[in-house]
Amino acid sequence: MTDTSHHDERIAKMTFASVYPHYVTKVEKKGRTKEELHKVIEWLTGFDDIKLQKMIADKATFEEFFAAAKLNPNAGLITGVICGYRVEEITNPLTQKVRYLDKLVDELAKGKKMEKILRAGS
Repeated sequence: MTDTSHHDERIAKMTFASVYPHYVTKVEKKGRTKEELHKVIEWLTGFDDIKLQKMIADKATFEEFFAAAKLNPNAGLITGVICGYRVEEITNPLTQKVRYLDKLVDELAKGKKMEKILRAGS
């Protein structure tokens, strides 16, 4: 297992609002939509558009963001490498959730089918 402790505190205190525009840019640059991004975020967190906008407006940290989220029971099916780490091997629960989100955004940007991204039928 790769030690991520040096990232964990920084990630916890980072605001979702500071990263969200990068997610939008990343997916739109690859021909996907903000609506698709929101669908992916809702699948992972349970946040509808209203709740998501509130988290952004409140400048919620990732710690607060995921504390308020109802993580999808299939989130554990998200595997692979993101930012040099295997998401399934990350031991810090918050860092793992943030990397789950990063991985889903990455899959969306890479053109993966929505059913695959949302782990449908798994």
